[in-house]
Amino acid sequence: MERQNVTLSLPKAILKKAKVLALKEEKSLSALIRESLEEKIRKDTGYREAMETEIRRMKRGLHLGTGGRMPCSREELHERR
Repeated sequence: MERQNVTLSLPKAILKKAKVLALKEEKSLSALIRESLEEKIRKDTGYREAMETEIRRMKRGLHLGTGGRMPCSREELHERR
């Protein structure tokens, strides 16, 4: 994978905490940031794919076993007993 350097501007407090976290996880700050971004992208992509799948299912509709016909009229369905 081709890489490109970037410059980030972060508040000192966040940078300090990120460095401590990277040290705890025995990885570089660059690796920690890269993994965090990859995870965020994975979550976004997964959500979008799941949403698109569900929209396709809704458009296709559900098989209710009626063959597209209602076994009773609207009036019968809403009749109060």
